[in-house]
Amino acid sequence: MSILEKHRATLEHHETKMGPSRGRLAVALDLLTDALALVGQHGVYCRSERQPGRPKMDVALVLEQLDDAKQLVQSAMAELRADADRR
Repeated sequence: MSILEKHRATLEHHETKMGPSRGRLAVALDLLTDALALVGQHGVYCRSERQPGRPKMDVALVLEQLDDAKQLVQSAMAELRADADRR
């Protein structure tokens, strides 16, 4: 099953409201947010022995990468919105 089929209803909803590009970015942002929440929840149980109160290094790195990807998607959405406003 392709990603477009898997998230068809959500994509249709967002693409109708925002257009194809921004709608797909919005769905990607939702997926990244959900992944961040799941990995963050996992980090609660996988604590570092060297740094109590912090997640293990691999969990921390995954959280960082997901957050970076989310920020890139947000910046792309802002750029698309700015381009649309300039027209």
